[in-house]
Amino acid sequence: MNRSPFQGVITVVRFNWHLYAIALFAAATLITLSSQGPAWIAPYSLVLASLILVSTGMSLAATWWAYDASELYKLKWLSPWLPAHGHTANIHAGFDETTHLLRTTFPRLNWSVFDFYDPAQHTEVSIRRARRSACPPTDTVSISTHNLPVGSNSFNRVLLTLAAHEIRNPAERTAFFDELHRALAPDGLLIITEHLRDLPNIAAYNLGAWHFHSRSTWYAAFADSHFELVTTFQPAPFITTFILKKHGRAT
Repeated sequence: MNRSPFQGVITVVRFNWHLYAIALFAAATLITLSSQGPAWIAPYSLVLASLILVSTGMSLAATWWAYDASELYKLKWLSPWLPAHGHTANIHAGFDETTHLLRTTFPRLNWSVFDFYDPAQHTEVSIRRARRSACPPTDTVSISTHNLPVGSNSFNRVLLTLAAHEIRNPAERTAFFDELHRALAPDGLLIITEHLRDLPNIAAYNLGAWHFHSRSTWYAAFADSHFELVTTFQPAPFITTFILKKHGRAT
């Protein structure tokens, strides 16, 4: 599945177009006010309009850098953390861009696909739009974050790529990670890839960074579910991967 040069940017704009529309409307209103309003307000209006346009442009540039100009979707960064053989789960939130790539890149692994999207709990408008446009693999299994319908110790690896942040409720997040802990083999790894609410993402996405969770929020969720952090790294700009194991288990 070849990605177009601006596929990441186009996808983000499609699912969050209302935010960009608001930004452009606000900038246009301020520019109009600078020419038609009182003279004293013109410089302030132009400064605010410029800040809005610059911030919007920076967010789009960051998105292109993270998704389109990086190696994120080539998945080479995953190779050291996946076994040659085994049972692996890919879990998403209703918009699946990775299963086909994973199955193509790592064909010797036995991939199971799960979708935890629940419209009653995951109410962000962007994920609803993403869900409507999704064409998931036919073997995708819809699940609840409180119940992963597999036996204990089923998977050697569990992957969540740019999906787990959609779980906004801390109790739901902990319950979900408890289920992942149960489903993971004793020597398995949980691999979570996310944007963080940190200084680089705040600089790039401004208020949009509050859609992401902070590093401390993730660490608290991992600890509550008895996961131990093996390492973190950045597979792409503005994006962090957490490699986790069951507490006290060797990798």
